[in-house]
Amino acid sequence: ELEQSLRAAPDSQLLADILHKTILHPLCVKYPPSAKYRRCFLTELIKKLESTAAEPLDELYESLANVLKEEESTHCYKNYILPTGDCVSLSESTALISGGTTGLVTWEAALHLAQWALQNPSVFRDRTILELGSGIGFTGIAICKTCQPRTFIFSDCHPHVLRQLGENIRLNGFILEPDVTWSIQTETQGQKVEGEKCQNPKVIVAELDWGSVTEKQLLGVRADVVIAADVVYDPKIILALIGMLQKLSTSRADRKAPEVFIASTIRNPDTYQLFQAELDKVGIRWQMIPAHSSCNFLYDVQPDVTILQLFI
Repeated sequence: ELEQSLRAAPDSQLLADILHKTILHPLCVKYPPSAKYRRCFLTELIKKLESTAAEPLDELYESLANVLKEEESTHCYKNYILPTGDCVSLSESTALISGGTTGLVTWEAALHLAQWALQNPSVFRDRTILELGSGIGFTGIAICKTCQPRTFIFSDCHPHVLRQLGENIRLNGFILEPDVTWSIQTETQGQKVEGEKCQNPKVIVAELDWGSVTEKQLLGVRADVVIAADVVYDPKIILALIGMLQKLSTSRADRKAPEVFIASTIRNPDTYQLFQAELDKVGIRWQMIPAHSSCNFLYDVQPDVTILQLFI
């Protein structure tokens, strides 16, 4: 009906009336449509107008230009309810890939690993935890809120991810160590990190590049437990990950080797099997950890997620 009316209109007055009754309608003022909706609406109206002999409306083109200047929100806030009744609040990207990284959203394996951790709090209680590829922090924050670790070291290498990670940690009420973009510490500093016990965990964010970090730097971490989620998704990074695990193994000095748990969503079986084969090749033993087939934090289709315990 709109198209027929526009084609029959001798001038642009009808179009102006439509704009007034929709864009300026009281309900639209009370519940303003998104920029995306307004952009699509105005674009369609312009197409209809240009297909008729009606005179163009400068106001219409100006409105579209203004809408195009508006930035769509690229982030949203999500609340994940924990079994304790507490929740993890996160600022997440609305796109799977944003800023050249996939680390600005929470992936399924992170949810499964968090659920397993909450069911096995003794693994983390009063211990120093290092998380590889923390992303925006769901798993680590959930562990900090429920499992009472002594120290939790979040780590990632992408600057956008590290910035968002720090914001999410603070959003959930934790105080970061003075250097938010903390780099791997020296051994003396590492002893200081583990030397004190407190009711709330000591929380650190580390910029950690698996390929460039040295064994000497890792001596300062002194982690009791190492975890990671959804880091086995690209054959190109598998060798770097395994190299990182080997450095952790050889840098432990006289300390007991850390317990290592890696959760993976099996999207490509060949990639997952490559990871297992490379572990075998360098002599890192592994075993499958039984995990529930469903996750309380997921309400749609449950992916195929496994958790491996590695012995480095």
